[in-house]
Amino acid sequence: MKTTYIKIGIIVIIGVLMLNFLNSLFSGGSGDENLTEVIQKGAFLVDVRTPEEFAMGSAPGAVNIPLDKVATRIREFDGKDKIVVFCRSGNRSSQAKRILEAKGHKEVINGGTWQNVRNHIK
Repeated sequence: MKTTYIKIGIIVIIGVLMLNFLNSLFSGGSGDENLTEVIQKGAFLVDVRTPEEFAMGSAPGAVNIPLDKVATRIREFDGKDKIVVFCRSGNRSSQAKRILEAKGHKEVINGGTWQNVRNHIK
């Protein structure tokens, strides 16, 4: 009986840890400043969806650098104080954020979906 409670406790702890990990992976902001403020301060807005998806609509002022081109177009990010990456669901933008951080960009925010970013533009 005690081993059953221990197993349940371990499962609950693992579940909480996984939820926290997924939340940080797909969060919409950096936690330091909210997304609206970062955008108002002139963040570089990058839609990492395909050109076809981008053509169907995006956030005003955004540039389209598809996820598969981020690493090869890294110079376009140089000199940008804040970078907000976004896509359809937040998955590709989380990957783009990791790529940019690995290339030395420290102020990268996963804005989540393009609709979310658009809604934060005042």
